[in-house]
Amino acid sequence: MGRAKKRNGYSSPTTPSPDTTEPKTIASPEERTKALASSFDAEVRPLIDLVDKLRGYGLDRDINLPAVAVIGDQSAGKSSVLEAISGVQLPRGTGIVTRCPLEMRMKHSEDEDKWEGKIMYKDKHDMRQEEVILNRESVGDLVRKAQKEMTDGAKGISDELITLEVTSSDVPDLTVIDLPGITRNAVEGQPFDIEARIKNMIRKYIKRQETIILAVLQCNVDIATCEALKMAKEFDGEGGRTLGVLTKPDLMDKGAETGVIRILNNMEFTLSKGYIIVKCRGQEAISEGQSLKQALDIEEDFFKSHRHFSSLRPSQWGIPDLSSRLSRELKRHIKKLLPELKEDVRRKLLETERMLHELGEDPPQTASEKRQMALMVSE
Repeated sequence: MGRAKKRNGYSSPTTPSPDTTEPKTIASPEERTKALASSFDAEVRPLIDLVDKLRGYGLDRDINLPAVAVIGDQSAGKSSVLEAISGVQLPRGTGIVTRCPLEMRMKHSEDEDKWEGKIMYKDKHDMRQEEVILNRESVGDLVRKAQKEMTDGAKGISDELITLEVTSSDVPDLTVIDLPGITRNAVEGQPFDIEARIKNMIRKYIKRQETIILAVLQCNVDIATCEALKMAKEFDGEGGRTLGVLTKPDLMDKGAETGVIRILNNMEFTLSKGYIIVKCRGQEAISEGQSLKQALDIEEDFFKSHRHFSSLRPSQWGIPDLSSRLSRELKRHIKKLLPELKEDVRRKLLETERMLHELGEDPPQTASEKRQMALMVSE
């Protein structure tokens, strides 16, 4: 077999991607909706809960925990993708909308009527805030409120994490960390070095070998200019940890579809995990009250009837398939890293115990012990 030809710093594959043997069948709308909320198997939730609990204890400051980090250029459609997966509307608008890392913990429930939410964060005064969310419609406003309380101004950013928990019958078992969109120019009210600050924040997550990178890329721009893909390549040169998601296929110019299909077939910018293309609700559709189920049906109709995209394999398009893929990838990633993670926790525990021992005995508890210590100090 001949040597792979290089394009734009990535190798074109000389062998088919792993899913090319997949039968070309199209699931019904009901099956695809169900796939979005599937919990897959009994292993997924305990593994994700374990990592979430360790991150909640603050161990991610000392130990690199498995994670899915969502990155993309400003206005690439990150929030739309996460909305479609989680079923909750996140802050939208122009400019930098995601201004703090947002950890979304999604927990699947078999109870079709159940919906529970909670948001947790530390404000700029380092005070712990926690609020129960009564309905999914208020999530976006509460995230905006948290961002405002965590940053110095309406357009500032923070490295501190906002944790959003959602339990519902229409979400998968999945945890992802949404990072601010990559911007190039500061606007009024933003730090002059906003681009560097955002990129440094992103690097902190994606440089870790424990992180799966979800790179969100617009179909209607030249993928070679996408900063998200460049940053992913900087720390994942072979593309083994990166999954590409192409968005806004309805906005690209006619005639550009062939190039997008080449990307989806890993013929331009090779990623071992490949690419998935999705079509999410726009702001107009949300304002008109379009539901998640309706959006999934519209997405399916778009790809099944499209002159070019109808030739794609089912695993190459759609929010349900992206959702399924992410849960499987995260489960596989955690299982692979679990032995090393256990050793890291054990090593950190021993180090902490040693430091406590060096501090001396525990403080006195009883009155007699306190008097004895007072006498020792006064001598």
